[in-house]
Amino acid sequence: MSVEEDLEDVKNLCELCDKCSLAQSRTNIVFSGGVPNSKLMLIGEAPGYYEDQQGEPFVGKAGQLLDKIFASVGLSRKKDVYICNTLKCRPPNNRDPYPEEKAACRAFLDAQIEILKPRIILLCGKVALSSMINTTSGITRLRGQWFDGPFGSKMMPIFHPSYLLRNDSREKGSPKWLMWQDIQAVKKAYDELS
Repeated sequence: MSVEEDLEDVKNLCELCDKCSLAQSRTNIVFSGGVPNSKLMLIGEAPGYYEDQQGEPFVGKAGQLLDKIFASVGLSRKKDVYICNTLKCRPPNNRDPYPEEKAACRAFLDAQIEILKPRIILLCGKVALSSMINTTSGITRLRGQWFDGPFGSKMMPIFHPSYLLRNDSREKGSPKWLMWQDIQAVKKAYDELS
């Protein structure tokens, strides 16, 4: 079976999932976006309203900013990045996921990682960070650092684009300035992959 077929099997199981209460309130599962054969995976937090409506991750204003961030270093979700979330269903009012919801969804995320075996994983926001790295430190302290990930991958926590939308300054040391440093480091590591 191909990577695409394996992912489709997992997506089909995900669509039938009712392991937590979010299954009752979802419009769509939000399984993934981007390209399945990418060396670069971005793991977000949980779907928002627009993602729940369209069944695709990062389609609102945060997604538009994410696309601009990737484009600034010559990357694109259409060619270079596989995008998924920690949760596949939207929490009410876009609240942070509860631990039991993250646990219920974990098998789907693990399957995506195992099928794709990405070389670089971006942990976008605090929920993705805490899901993949056992730490009490926050995203502000750990962003921009490399960590060992599954299947020999390298993981880097980055700010969530919705956080950047709320912090508009581009001054040196600001979140947007830091994100520019991080995405350049990601592109350098990406270019070094053979």
